Amino acid sequence: MIIFDHLAVSAATLEAGVAHVDRALDHGMGAGGAHPRMGTHTRLSGLGPGEYLEVIAVDPDAPPPDRPRWFDLDRRSGAPRLANWVVRTDDLDALVRDHPAAGTPISLARGAYRWRMAVPDNGVLPFDGCFPAFIEWLSAPPVFEDRGLRMTALRLRHPNADALVEILSGLIDDTRIRVERGTPGLVATIDTPRGSRELA
Repeated sequence: MIIFDHLAVSAATLEAGVAHVDRALDHGMGAGGAHPRMGTHTRLSGLGPGEYLEVIAVDPDAPPPDRPRWFDLDRRSGAPRLANWVVRTDDLDALVRDHPAAGTPISLARGAYRWRMAVPDNGVLPFDGCFPAFIEWLSAPPVFEDRGLRMTALRLRHPNADALVEILSGLIDDTRIRVERGTPGLVATIDTPRGSRELA
């Protein structure tokens, strides 16, 4: 089974990414932690049962990893943005065999959490990040305080929209996910206690 897991906002600094979410959603991000293997750190908030929002950035206090960082963070520039999305699988190896461009499975840990994730050798996901990253949870996924956030739509914009539609139609069945032709980018519509907002 392949289902939506989480959104990832990338930023030059964690503080800038958190401020970006606060401006867009009027929401202060929850706690997070560090990913020593990737040299990144994060803040997290729930989007309802089994789904969440992540802000991720290079950790300036961590030594550089021995490989390119995930989510293309080594090359990112400009303002914080919704840059990636992640789907959950219970058989990462099989999914990577079907979609080798998703990357190589890597084992990771943060506190009590254990998971495997497919990471491209160059850190760059296909379709400029409009193709999802793959995760397989080995521990229970994170559980968050419910603060009323729910993702109601995820628009994936790419000039090669037809090819992206073809791939995703055989990968995930989620009516919230839509593909549009345009400049590469992601836009999530999120219901909040203060109304519907967009995060890009």
